[in-house]
Amino acid sequence: MARVIVDVMLKPEILDPQGQAIARALPRLGFSGVSEVRQGKRFELELDGPADEAALSEVRKMAETLLANTVIEDFAISVAE
Repeated sequence: MARVIVDVMLKPEILDPQGQAIARALPRLGFSGVSEVRQGKRFELELDGPADEAALSEVRKMAETLLANTVIEDFAISVAE
């Protein structure tokens, strides 16, 4: 059994209003030193078998089909230890 993580983020050229709202709120809450915030999504998938090339290829298809809107979002896949 393996755990695979898919992190989805808006592409850099896409406006991130939620990230901007967070960045504006941080100083009001007493936090400083943050110049930009980008908000994303994280999916953790528990696989029935090992995270081999075939399984990771299938996870990539899942991300491209359902987990990310590839027109405006990028995603990264990693295997959890």
